[in-house]
Amino acid sequence: MEHSEGPNSEIQEIPDEVARILAVLPSCSIVADQDGNILRASPKASALGLVNRNVMTVREIAKLVHAVAGDGDSREEEMRVRRPPLGREMLELRVRVADLGTGAILVLIDDLAEERRVDAVRRDFVANISHELKTPVGALSVLAEAVQSASEDPEQVRHFAERMQMEATRLGHLVQDIIDLSRLQGDDPLTHSNVVDIDEVVQRAVEDVRMIAVDRGISVVVASEAPTFVFADASQLQTAVRNLLVNAIAYSSDGTSVAIHTREINSIVEIMVKDQGIGIPSNDLDRVFERFYRVDPARSRVTGGTGLGLAIVKHVCQNHGGECAVWSEVGVGSTFTLRLPTYTGADAENATNESDIVEVPAMNGDLRS
Repeated sequence: MEHSEGPNSEIQEIPDEVARILAVLPSCSIVADQDGNILRASPKASALGLVNRNVMTVREIAKLVHAVAGDGDSREEEMRVRRPPLGREMLELRVRVADLGTGAILVLIDDLAEERRVDAVRRDFVANISHELKTPVGALSVLAEAVQSASEDPEQVRHFAERMQMEATRLGHLVQDIIDLSRLQGDDPLTHSNVVDIDEVVQRAVEDVRMIAVDRGISVVVASEAPTFVFADASQLQTAVRNLLVNAIAYSSDGTSVAIHTREINSIVEIMVKDQGIGIPSNDLDRVFERFYRVDPARSRVTGGTGLGLAIVKHVCQNHGGECAVWSEVGVGSTFTLRLPTYTGADAENATNESDIVEVPAMNGDLRS
């Protein structure tokens, strides 16, 4: 027999054959007993907010489970429900429920809205990326010709070589961000979810950006009101927080400070990154999380920004059932806020037991906004 170790308040056994089937299913899955208590839930079910400890959070799904438990007949239904716990996003789901004949009920859930969104994104992405790749590739071509023309002038060759290196680095950053964004938009981006200590995520992200902050004379100030935990992919959250910090540093003046503050309000974890930078015009605020959108294209080019950093932040939040917001005033600065559902399981209540909390993996690679 195998047991579940996830966002449940208690661990219960399920048949081995059921565990083997669930391990290879691509769909979001839940196994419940005849009373609707959860025996096992996939990471995606937790990320979508469909389960909380051993309870189903969506009433419509719970009703289907009770109906199947009552008469044994399989059911399939498409439904549109509010995503727990914030309730601000609508989920379009295809729910299939079947009695496994072992005292357990299997629930398979497909996110229809996500499927349609991914298809649309893939179509648009090809057009956008073709345009974005033209700039560094075209620049490299022009610079290569310039090097050939200046072959007898060492100073000019050195100058053009430095420019070529900058463009090649920018191209590498762009390709890496494209890969990251593609993974986030994949069919199951949360296969490595676990209980994550937010303070640990923040500390790792701050360490990632420490050198670029020091080079600019910018101090990074960290504040945490209390230990907070989420059920998440730790590396994704670290990338999101790091991107916000890099963005804040890139658009701040030398010698200023960037603050990152974490807190929990009404079972929601908030991660706020505040800068004293140039600010964002009000008519740009609604678009800052769009792919390849740049408030100041010239400055973005100087800082090496790819235009994908904040889009990655948005997708990380969405994957974890959260949301991201921004406040800004031109000439004063900006505050970006990530809001994520708090993990309320027994492990978080006993956070002093460090073996229950996942260690955030170290991140490698270059930093950019």
